Amino acid sequence: MYDLLVVGAGPYGLSIASHAAGAGLRLRVFGRPMASWRDHMPRGMYLKSEPWASNLSDPDGRWRLDTYCAARGVEARHGEPIPLEMFAAYGQWFARNAVPEVDERTVTRVAPVAGGFEAVTEDGETVRARTVALAVGVLPFVEIPATLRDLSPDLVSHSSHHCELDRFRGRDVTVIGGGQAALETAALLAEQGTRVRVLARAEQLNWNDVPPARERPWWRSARAPHSGLGCGWRNWFYAERPGLYHRLPEPTRARIATTALGPAGAWWVRARVEPGVEVLLGQEGAEARELAGGAGGVRLDTVTRSGERRSLETEHVIAATGFRATTDRLGLLDAQLAGGMGALADGSSVVGRHFESSYPGLFLAGLVTASGFGPAMRFVHGATFTAETLVRGVRRRLRAGVGSRGVTVPAPGRRVDVRSRSAG
Repeated sequence: MYDLLVVGAGPYGLSIASHAAGAGLRLRVFGRPMASWRDHMPRGMYLKSEPWASNLSDPDGRWRLDTYCAARGVEARHGEPIPLEMFAAYGQWFARNAVPEVDERTVTRVAPVAGGFEAVTEDGETVRARTVALAVGVLPFVEIPATLRDLSPDLVSHSSHHCELDRFRGRDVTVIGGGQAALETAALLAEQGTRVRVLARAEQLNWNDVPPARERPWWRSARAPHSGLGCGWRNWFYAERPGLYHRLPEPTRARIATTALGPAGAWWVRARVEPGVEVLLGQEGAEARELAGGAGGVRLDTVTRSGERRSLETEHVIAATGFRATTDRLGLLDAQLAGGMGALADGSSVVGRHFESSYPGLFLAGLVTASGFGPAMRFVHGATFTAETLVRGVRRRLRAGVGSRGVTVPAPGRRVDVRSRSAG
């Protein structure tokens, strides 16, 4: 039986695995490294976060994004976005060098058993571990507006359903949403010759400012320090002190998790959107139906804040409407396991200070913990705090739960060398 089973091989899962290996834990890691970044984001996109805030985490801080870029003759500069393809390749490089071998099979079910948990892979193999860390990313939590859910996938999709947009060349597409995913998707569509519009319920689009220089006079830094989530003391608190955030009252945490760092486009995508993308603001979908007579499109009825109804016809709707990370969407959990997990008012899981769920031995990471640890959990930047803290929690659970049966928990600092594999 393993000490830890990590389910998921994105930035959070890989970072957790690296720290667990560094602590000497016996572990297995399942998932296709960086799968959502490779398969569920259109080519041509860029990383919105600063390069220095986008590192995966290993105990020694050796396998950083800037190190990967430098080895390929690219400088990871502040204020210059990194191509998505390069970031995904960086994650794969990290997996080869900082993590024990990753099993790329999908885990389809996790259930409790005596002494721990049992995981079943897509081909039926059973693996047992004393603790489990679920780092399943965002894909289980895709959110499509209710008005669109009954339409065919040929007519409606989520922005995360596309790794390329070529099939929309020469067609008419409506993108719903006002955040980065919506605006960058619309820009890419316009640049390839798609007739595209953005439909957003906000009265105006929000754009992030060009970031100030990384090195600034001390008094400017004191007024608005840099952080992994942007400038300003509030962002600094969210980014750099998630442990303190976790101590806030639950209603406060829930409110901040819902409202902080709301929809906004990166400064560098604005010049690509404004010339070629029609923008319809202050409207939201009220009803959607397939066009009659086999016309192959959607009639989308919208309503303004003043109650005025409008309509448009389009060939396809892309809902860039984000994700809703609730416990009931963790479909791989056995019913007994899911039923033993507490939930917050917003439907997300209760997590303790070490990311342990209310079911002992089951740990959670990533977006599903944003209500517990703040907005940083929506970004790669949160992976470092999560990995360090969660692995400490795993070690505590192993000592508390299995130490009486004579299981030895490796001492901190015992390293598992995973660098003998490819460094390319």
